[in-house]
Amino acid sequence: MTADIQTIVIGAGVVGLACARSLARSGREVLIIEQHDAIGTETSARNSEVIHAGIYYPKGSLKAELCVSGREMLYRYCAENGIDHKRTGKLIVATAQDQIDALHGIKAKAHENGVTDLVWLSQAEAQEREPALHCVGALESPSTGIVDSHQLMVTLLGEAENHGATLALNTTVKSVSHENGLYTVNTRDADGEEMSLTCAELIVAGGLHSQTLGRNFVGLPQNTVPAQHYARGCYFTLSGKAPFSTLIYPAPEQAGLGIHLTLDMGGQARFGPDVTWVNEPNYDVPEERRAAFASAIRKYYPDLNEDALQTGYAGVRPKIQSPNEPAHDFMIADEKLHGLNGLVMLYGIESPGLTASLAIGATVTDLLVQHSKVSAAS
Repeated sequence: MTADIQTIVIGAGVVGLACARSLARSGREVLIIEQHDAIGTETSARNSEVIHAGIYYPKGSLKAELCVSGREMLYRYCAENGIDHKRTGKLIVATAQDQIDALHGIKAKAHENGVTDLVWLSQAEAQEREPALHCVGALESPSTGIVDSHQLMVTLLGEAENHGATLALNTTVKSVSHENGLYTVNTRDADGEEMSLTCAELIVAGGLHSQTLGRNFVGLPQNTVPAQHYARGCYFTLSGKAPFSTLIYPAPEQAGLGIHLTLDMGGQARFGPDVTWVNEPNYDVPEERRAAFASAIRKYYPDLNEDALQTGYAGVRPKIQSPNEPAHDFMIADEKLHGLNGLVMLYGIESPGLTASLAIGATVTDLLVQHSKVSAAS
């Protein structure tokens, strides 16, 4: 049987677009399907826009490996394509003596991941660098930076389209099935018109919706679809001039990296995200979170004027683990897991997904190339 199109990518967030770009560059005919009326409107548009160094993740994990390799790919890609970005660096701060050991542990873990440029700063050195900072010690990460995520996504899409890829917006995937070596993707557009397309290769980069797509996938072993949980993170912005010139991170928490301070490309400071487990995605920023934010921020920025905090935006992390479990790794499910040739399911692609996006795209392409060679040989 002949497929309608060689390769379909479901999801036009930064990871889906990076996959589409890499696959199109490999010579594949690619269709990108996106349920919204624009690219990157969910997780990809609602984060800190930080280029992570690869510090916190377990040695040998996909998060560690793809963040470290993806970071350098991303810096190079931004420089080559004129995408706004900046190596701001960041300080990971201990605000009490009992956090010093944790910072030493972070430094050791980073070194295991190949991040060898962290520098220990004393209280005096850190405060000389950032006079508004309160801490008893800090780690400096010079490889951390920020990026204009929208510019990045527009550029990825443009390059994919230049290599023949096509984008279908306002198109919801209702179900998928696998039969006779092809995948049938059943869709509905904004006018309610339904269509079915077949493809030989399918990449599900659905972010918050990947597990839902997996559960509506006829022929996919359901024991390969992980549980789905949602962790909302709220942000507050700071009116006026930013008090810091670099990013400030407290010692990390179980479900996130704490309420940190980041800067956008315009220099405005924003704080967040916090962590609230929710039953379904919602993007509310409760005004009553202001006091908790202020309390957390004052641990490293004691001069904060709470009145300068303004409600910003919220994002939702696509978690695989439940609230009481330790953080899980990215899950890139290919034929070795589910037994279906030409299918890659991406689950739990939360932070550092933005940083790792180009590396994820390259990994997905490599998996499909390897599977194609094996199929041809057999």
